[in-house]
Amino acid sequence: MPDYSTVCRRQKSLDVQVRYRASDKGLHMLADSTGIKFLGEGEWKTKKHGAQRRRQWRKVHLGIDAQTLQIRAIAVTTNEVGDSPMAADLLAGC
Repeated sequence: MPDYSTVCRRQKSLDVQVRYRASDKGLHMLADSTGIKFLGEGEWKTKKHGAQRRRQWRKVHLGIDAQTLQIRAIAVTTNEVGDSPMAADLLAGC
C-alpha cells in the first residue's frame, strides 16, 4: 500500500476497481456523500489567527449495497454537486 503523499501525486491517473460480491436478489443501493477538506489551514490555526485563505472541499459519493453493505460505486465531485444528480452515475458504476 503506497503512502498518502504517493497516492496524492498519482490520483489523476489512479484507476480504482471496487471488488464486490453480487447480491442474491436485485440491487437495493443506498447513496450518501461526505465532504473532505483538501486545502486550507487546520482548525487550531484558524481559531487562533483567523482564516488566511478559503478552504476547499470535495465530496465523496458512495453507493452501498443495502443487503451486503459493500461499497458498489464511488464518485468524487466538487462541493456544489448533491446526491440526486449523482444517482445515475452511481448506478452506472454498479
